[in-house]
Formats: sequence, structure tokens, C-alpha cells
Amino acid sequence: MQKQGRTAWIVSIVAVLSIVVAGCGKKDDNADPKVDTDVSGKVVVSGSSTVEPISSGVAEAFKGQNSKVDISVDGPGTGDGFKLFCKGETDISDASRPIKVDEEGEGLTCKENKIEYVELKVALDGLSVIVNPDNELECLTFEDLYALIGPESNGFDNWTDAQALAKELGSTSVFPDAPLDITAPGEESGTYDSFIEIALQKIGEARFEEGKLKSEDDAKTTRPDYQASGNDNAIVQGVEGSKGGIGWVGFAYADQAEGDLKKMPISSEKGGECVEPSQETITDNSYPLSRSLYIYVNAGKAKSNKAVSAFVDFYLDGLAGFVEQADYTKLAAEDVSKTESVWKARTVGSVDGK
Repeated sequence: MQKQGRTAWIVSIVAVLSIVVAGCGKKDDNADPKVDTDVSGKVVVSGSSTVEPISSGVAEAFKGQNSKVDISVDGPGTGDGFKLFCKGETDISDASRPIKVDEEGEGLTCKENKIEYVELKVALDGLSVIVNPDNELECLTFEDLYALIGPESNGFDNWTDAQALAKELGSTSVFPDAPLDITAPGEESGTYDSFIEIALQKIGEARFEEGKLKSEDDAKTTRPDYQASGNDNAIVQGVEGSKGGIGWVGFAYADQAEGDLKKMPISSEKGGECVEPSQETITDNSYPLSRSLYIYVNAGKAKSNKAVSAFVDFYLDGLAGFVEQADYTKLAAEDVSKTESVWKARTVGSVDGK
């Protein structure tokens, strides 16, 4: 399968959505989304590059029926998106992780700037560990990922350099003798934060308690010496271009590139079951690196700018179709109902934030 670039991919999504929206009948138990043609104005969406394809598809479908609303969507990363959002510079923030509500997080900045937000869960995703197709490993455990990418692997430039650390952690994997070329998200990315939280942090904290790490903060990071990128397609290309390539991206990007790279099965513990990311394993949460995707709506702007509220109405009205066309996993019916209830009540604050 030939890999599509982000632009071509979004265009294909829009083409399908245009047919769906223009047609009659039902799609996946959801009525066709209805556009409010009586509103005009501007909507600014920024944030997660993972969520960007969903929001871009929604924006193009909306504008296809109401050209009076100008909608811009970009994906600099979840963290960078929240910085803009909490300064009041955007209306909606796409996010591949919950907002940070602790003393040093984005939630505090929003509070200081008197910006209230509505947290809406919109889809499910599986952080996909990708490797070159020539890699013969059949599984990687969280211990393996820590040995290859964690804070103690700084300076490892061959997969075999990580072998001793992996063995110390209890892994029985045998790494290939190949250059260890990591291309992956950087600190601005929610995909970076989620990967650490799910795969690395628990091991890092245990290593800190054992005296193997100098500080507890080291347990919440990766090795710094890899090629970091906020562009998911660049990450995919980086992994494809090296026989020892490894990285991680949202499921849709990995799935679109299938054939040019390998989606590595993952086990959350040594000796555990190895599970490959798929729509099914993400839905039933058996894939260990599953997570939720969100949009955050500025409550004040939703009230003062009818275009913002109309866009979110449209987003949620056709949510299942938009998510599936972007190659992500739709929410369970009860979670869709929760999201709709939160939006209808304009409930401010975060449920999932930490």
C-alpha cells in the first residue's frame, strides 16, 4: 500500500464525508450531521496533530454546506495547542491527552486567564509503536521500550546496546544487531506525554526507588538524544528509512502506512500477551497503549460566537462517521452519550485531567 501524505489523506477524508453528508439515511446509528446555515464567523482550532485529521474532516464538511463560516485547523501538538488555548488565542484545542490541571499545568494558566473550558472526549486511539518491516522482533514489552527509549538509554546507538538493561528489567527479548534510529514525537506532543505515562513512567519510578535514576523527574521523561518531530508523517518516513528505525504515532498514521512499516505488538509486562494495535483491540482496551482523544472548547467563546457552538454541534452530531473516516476508533455508545450531555449542559472543567 502506498503511503499517503497528510494533505492527500485529509482530501480523501473530505471527499468521502461530502458524499456521506450529502446523502440520505443513517451511518453507524448516527443521523447525518446537520449544518446550521444561519451562522457566520470564524472558528480557530489548534493542538494535537493526532486529532487534527478528525477536526479537519469536520471543518471541510461543515464549510462544504456553510461557506459563511471560516474554520482553520492546525496541529502543532497538544502542549503547544493548550498554550494558545489558555491565552485565549484559539476557540477549540485538539488534544491527545487530558489537560494538565496540576499546579504547573495548562489548567492553571487557563484559570489565571479566566478561561473556562468544556472537555469533550471524541475518539479512541492506540499509540502505535512502529518499526522497519525488516525488523524480525515479534513483540516488545514495556521493559523493552524503557531499555530502548527510556531515560537510562541515552547514548545507545545500536539495538544491542539496550540488551543488558532489558535483561536487568526481566525481559527475554533478543534485540537485533542494527543501528537504533529513533524518530518520535517531541515534548510539545500529547503523544509523547501519553507514551511516557502509559509505557515508561511506572518502570522509571521503580528505578528511581532503586537508586538507578538521579531524580524522580527523570522517571517522567525519555532519552533526549533522538530525532524529535511534531509531524507524524515525518516520523513515519524516518522509521521507514532505517532498518533499525523505531518510533510511535497515533494509530491512524501507522495504519495508513501499513506495508511500509510494521506495527509492533506490545505487552504491558514481561511474559504477558503481545497485542497488535487494531480497531478491535483499541475498542476493547486489550491493546496496552490505548488512550482517549479530546477537544476542549472555550466556554466563553462558545457562548459569544455562534459559529463555535454550531461547529461543535455539527462535530458531535456526526461524530462516529467523522472518527471512522479519519481511521480512528469510535467511542462506545455510553461514552458518546456522556460527551453529548457534557456539551449540552456546557459543563466546564476537566474530568480526566491530572
